[in-house]
Formats: sequence, C-alpha cells, structure tokens
Amino acid sequence: MSDLSRFREPWIGAIKKHSPACSTEFPAYPSFEPESLISTSHPVSFEIGTGAAIYTHSLLPAILKAEHEVILVTCFWAPSSTLRALCETLERLAKLREDHIRSQPPSHLAGRSLRPLDIRICFSSRSLFQKLFHPWSRDGYVYPRSDWVSKLGLPDPKLLDAGLINLQIKSLFFLPFSVMHPKFLVIDRKRAWLPSCNISWEPWLEGCVEITGDAVTTLLRFYHSVWDRHYSEVDRQSPTTNDLQPQSDSILGPGTIGLTSIRSPAHRLVALQLDGIPTILLPSSHHRNPQFRLLPWQHCPYPPSTPLNCAILRLIAMAEKKINVQTPNLTSAAVVDALLEALDRGVDVTVITSKGMMILEQILTSGTTTSWCLRSFIRRYQKRKKHFGHSVIASTNEDPDAMLDLEAQLPRLGSLEIFYFHPLEANLRQRILEEPVHSHLKLITIDDEYAVLGSGNMDRASWFTSQELGILFQSSEFIANMSDAISQSLRGRLSSLFTTKH
Repeated sequence: MSDLSRFREPWIGAIKKHSPACSTEFPAYPSFEPESLISTSHPVSFEIGTGAAIYTHSLLPAILKAEHEVILVTCFWAPSSTLRALCETLERLAKLREDHIRSQPPSHLAGRSLRPLDIRICFSSRSLFQKLFHPWSRDGYVYPRSDWVSKLGLPDPKLLDAGLINLQIKSLFFLPFSVMHPKFLVIDRKRAWLPSCNISWEPWLEGCVEITGDAVTTLLRFYHSVWDRHYSEVDRQSPTTNDLQPQSDSILGPGTIGLTSIRSPAHRLVALQLDGIPTILLPSSHHRNPQFRLLPWQHCPYPPSTPLNCAILRLIAMAEKKINVQTPNLTSAAVVDALLEALDRGVDVTVITSKGMMILEQILTSGTTTSWCLRSFIRRYQKRKKHFGHSVIASTNEDPDAMLDLEAQLPRLGSLEIFYFHPLEANLRQRILEEPVHSHLKLITIDDEYAVLGSGNMDRASWFTSQELGILFQSSEFIANMSDAISQSLRGRLSSLFTTKH
C-alpha cells in the first residue's frame, strides 16, 4: 500500500484555494484545517442490508451496552419498525439500569455506583411542516420532554429518569433544501458506526462501517462543531479508561439483551481485523444557495470545494485502472464529467444506481432525474467511442505499420457498465418485508485501494446544498472484504442498462 501523499497534497490544496470564502460555512474548520481530518482507524466490521436489519443487528445492541454516552445522528425521522425498535431499546436500557439501581444496598445508592448515561439524538427532517417552520438558528431546536412520546415515538421521560438517562433531542434544518444529511453513532467516545440508513421506514439496501481508533476523535470534533457548539474544550476531552467504570457487564447478564431482531435476505456482515488504516473524515458543509442555472445554455456551476467534493474529484482524477460507484441517484454534472475524463484515460467505470427513486426530490433539487442524466452520460460516452474509433482508423491509414504498436501509442477508452438495482422477484412474491426495493448505499472505490463511504450521494443536492459526511479508507484488504459482502447482496438484484463488455 502506498502512502496518502499522492492524494493528500492536491486534495488539501484544492480545499484551501477556496477557504477564504468559507468563513461562514457550517462547520467552517474543515475548509481551513483539512489536515485535522486525517487520522487512522481500526475498521471492525462492514455490514450491508436494510436499515431496520442494520439497526437491530448492530446499532441498537451497541446502544444497550453504552456506559457513559450515546450520540446518535441521523437525517430523516419517521414512524417505522426502526423507530419502534429504538424506543424498545431505550425502554429496556432504562429498565435494566433502574433494576440495577434498586438492587444496590443503601450505602451504594448514596454514592451512586451507576453513572448517569447521556444520550444525544440529532436529526434534520421529520415532516414538511417541521421543515417549513423550523428555526433558522444554528443552535437548532431542542424538543421538550412533552413531545418525546407524542411527536417522536420515544419512551416516557419518567422511565428514562428512573434509569439515570439524560436524553436530549435536537433538530437542525435550513430552508430551502439544506438538510443535515450525515448519519453516525458514537458509543462512549470509543466506537463509531457510519450507516447510510435513517430512522425511517424504507426497505432500502444500506451499508454501515464500524470503526475504533483516532478517527473516532475526529468524528467527535465534527459532531460538537455542528450539534453541540457550546460544549467546552475541557468537556470535549475523551474520558480516560478509569473515568468510565465498567458497568455493562453488571447490568447486562447473559441473555438479557432480548431485543427485536429484523432480518433481511440481503443482510451480510463481515468482521474485520485491520489496524492503523489511513482514514480521512470528509465533511461537506451545507449551502443555502443551490446555484441553479434555469436557462439551458447556461453552464453548470462548479460545486462547492468541500472536503468531500474535493476528495471524490481528486480520487476520480487519480484513478488508473477502475472506478466503482454505487449511489442512489446520479445527477451531479461534476461527477459525470469527471467519470468521462477517467474513461478517456482508459479507466474502466462501473455505476450501480436505482431507477425511479425519489423522483420528485430529484426534480426539485436538481431540475433533472437520474435516468435523464444516465441517458446523457451514455450518449456522451458513445460519441467518445465513435471518435476514438475514427482516430484509430486515421492513424492506421497514415502509417500502415502503426498497427503493430497502436496500443502503445493510443490510449484505450475505458469500458463503461451501468446497472439498475432491483429487488428479487421471488422475495417480492413471497411478500418478504425486508427485501430491499432500492439501493441507498453510497460508495466509490478507486483502483481497489481507496474507498469512500458515508451519507453523500452522487446527486446535485449532496454536492450543492445538503450537509454531508463521508469517510475515506486507504486499504486494499478493507475494500476486498467489503466488495465481497456487497457482491453477495447484489447477486440477482442488478439489471444492465448499458455495457461495453462482452
């Protein structure tokens, strides 16, 4: 594995070139201190399946074992099996903690042998009405305890109080389109998960990576800069091992978890044992101005130079062999242009996306749809292929002997494959509820060495208006394990829209 220098310096330069205009970004520090986003991590696992399956299999059991702090950030919040399972988890956690407190002798109760557990839940979108009348303040809106049950579907505050659970729920949204799109879970400031799924009802194919290591501290800084801006620097220090007294084992005996488990036929989990993987957190600040160009002859504006946007474009420009993209939608002109340039260099490109997914949202935020953009992408590629063929013929006619070493003289046009995701028909006929109907996984891999996961789509909303969060790993072993799990989940769920491979 090579070091990050080939990526790092051009990426930092592209961000800092535009940093003077980023003082009002939210958050602003990634544009001025991109070096602070670089660290290492220990990937623990990669998981793929529906959102409900990922939450009930991994995220909620982790919350149940939390000792000190839970930070749960998502974008969309809606009544769903995932929300019901989250409520059940919090109720069970509170009851277990209350039972533990009651079981202690009076002498222990005076000293509070069980530490209070802080839980922070953050989201952006709950309903159209909520977004239209949401405060514009960067401090967001903190939900009163009276709304927890009726509006949010969460446990009774009194039950949480009895278990010494301090819960705070906050939302952030900025009109017209600026949702806070990142999704992550941090437990006790030591372990973190970055899923692509929301607390919502859609049976979509999702991905999730679990990490430990220095990258968790980098993630916490991002969290505090957005969701807890008034936290003091002293409070931001991660507690030491001695500060976090082991409590879970005493509360959670064998067989006490017993949470709802939601299964998906597409679910796969691969355990990883990787240490010190170069890792970069890739935030993308929100922007209120979508920079629409309403007239057809106007050129598309260049997207904001956020760490995530710059990373994707730099990685595509670096590619030498192949690029694999999996995205719910593909409406970002900058991404399509960059992929075409890579194809011109002889790089093979594979795109997996969804058909007919969130059409109204695509039109409102992009003025186009994925299917229209793909048709344009294919036409532009075919035009290049035709031009390339003419170039070969012309070169051969000028010098017949040139055919002997034509491959060495002319670059090869890369192959292009585009697939639509679809559910397994057999599972639909059997009415299996967690058969994914669309792919919501966000992933790009470059030359089987670099991978970016996270919340960012390859669409105009993610590239221009939404706040996003990606994470880059440089590890061929990580990509091999992840790709194998994804391939198993995709088996039988892809239909070819376009291919030049035979």
